[in-house]
Amino acid sequence: MHAIQLSSIVEGPSQLTASYVRDPIPKSNEYLIDIYACGMNFFDLLQIRGKYQNQPTLPWIAGSEFSGVIVSVPDDKRFNKFNKGDRVFGAEQGAFATKVSVPETQLQLIPDGWSFQDAAALYLTGPTSVAGLTLRANVQKGDWVLIHGAAGGVGLSAIQVAKALGAHVIATSSGSSNIQICKSYGADHVIDYLKFPNWDEEAMKVSGNHGVDVVWDTVGLISQSLKCVAFGARVVVVGFVGGDIESIKANRVLLKNISIVGLHWGAYSTNEPHTIPKIWDRLFKLIADKKFRSIVYQPQDKVELEGLSTVGHALHLLQKRASWGKVVVNVTTEVTANL
Repeated sequence: MHAIQLSSIVEGPSQLTASYVRDPIPKSNEYLIDIYACGMNFFDLLQIRGKYQNQPTLPWIAGSEFSGVIVSVPDDKRFNKFNKGDRVFGAEQGAFATKVSVPETQLQLIPDGWSFQDAAALYLTGPTSVAGLTLRANVQKGDWVLIHGAAGGVGLSAIQVAKALGAHVIATSSGSSNIQICKSYGADHVIDYLKFPNWDEEAMKVSGNHGVDVVWDTVGLISQSLKCVAFGARVVVVGFVGGDIESIKANRVLLKNISIVGLHWGAYSTNEPHTIPKIWDRLFKLIADKKFRSIVYQPQDKVELEGLSTVGHALHLLQKRASWGKVVVNVTTEVTANL
């Protein structure tokens, strides 16, 4: 098969190359998947540099998020949720390839009407937003929700989920194109944080000086966000793509009865596996009701993201913040050429 396999840690995505390697051999509980599309994530950038918290043993195939078609089912008949030929998406180490072997718990059926590219962007972003805004933030109709990093994959997902829950959404982003993207996904107000470094003051004005009831932060902007929260606000810490992990003054939390909670979607598989199907059911209901749509970045030239040889470029777009939503590489041609 064709894959991005690392025999050593690299300095950056430009050093990634595709080569031919042996096909994976599925374990008795695994499905073998022909990959048609793969999604890019920030942790992929960390992992190829050897800076991620979970580093595979070299050599290893990069990537984790994919969509494709099942070509073989597990030998162990206890695992029979899916059938050969099913269109599926999921997450598993080794997704920057034309094949991957995956346990049943890491797969979902692609929703009706969704393409392989659409689905390759859904497995991590969609449930993260649903779990964070329902389980952790308990968003209610009429709440003011402030979403940071709004033009990214998780941000655009969160905008849609918050709107579906009946909230008023204030998004922060930068640049006219990203601002328009956020609005097209449902944001009621978008603040350009480069033009308004005191964006907390703008958020207060937009909310009619009520303040925001929920903060959704994937960037690392909690301290400044606490300046514009309402009494009893819920602040959800999702990530730190801005690079800094903050220290927060506890007196601010006390004075307004603020709840600060974390959201690590992946931790549910270990600690609360029974919660996972409930979140997927909620997300698939939103999709069926046309309240949640694809968040895949659309380049001007589609060839720009065609084939595994473009994975380095795709990750570079992510690294330089030169894209919106989720960057996805289409590998359909490489797969079908070998069928």
